[in-house]
Amino acid sequence: MALLLRMLGAMLCSLMVASEVLPQDNFNLQGVAGKWYLIGFATNAQWFINHRASMKMGTAMLAPTADGDLDMSYASLNADGSCWRMNHLAKRTEVPGKFTFKSERWSNENDMRVVDVKYDEYALIHTIKTKGSVSTVLNKLYGRGLDLRPELLEKFKQFSLDTGILRDNIAILPKNDECPAA
Repeated sequence: MALLLRMLGAMLCSLMVASEVLPQDNFNLQGVAGKWYLIGFATNAQWFINHRASMKMGTAMLAPTADGDLDMSYASLNADGSCWRMNHLAKRTEVPGKFTFKSERWSNENDMRVVDVKYDEYALIHTIKTKGSVSTVLNKLYGRGLDLRPELLEKFKQFSLDTGILRDNIAILPKNDECPAA
């Protein structure tokens, strides 16, 4: 019982911390356009425990739309040579750098914030995913290249801890070949 109460308390704290995360000031939508490599992945979602070992680096193509939304296409090469792909259209909000979208694949609502970005080097993205009454946090670290400076990896890890994610649920993903163009 005590363990259950501690887990509930930690989850509530992580949700309170996550709700205070703000997008970067002076966000430039055009600056995030183009190809990014998914380097870091951290979440408090239960499914991650069983899938962490098989996850590898993938790519994301971000394309701003004329309406100020963000078209996001993800791809990751599976061990069997097939490609896992997913697309979302993230709708802009009144807050620059904050977007919302619904995942048809996972049936959840997503509140995404571009928390920290140096447009030619890295982007740290924080998403609160809600399905029914359950919310989880997902942090992703992207790089324009396959490698990032060690201090950026540490910054990502610390941000993830600060948003309620356990150390064991923070991964720097191993490199992977890319999927062929769709």
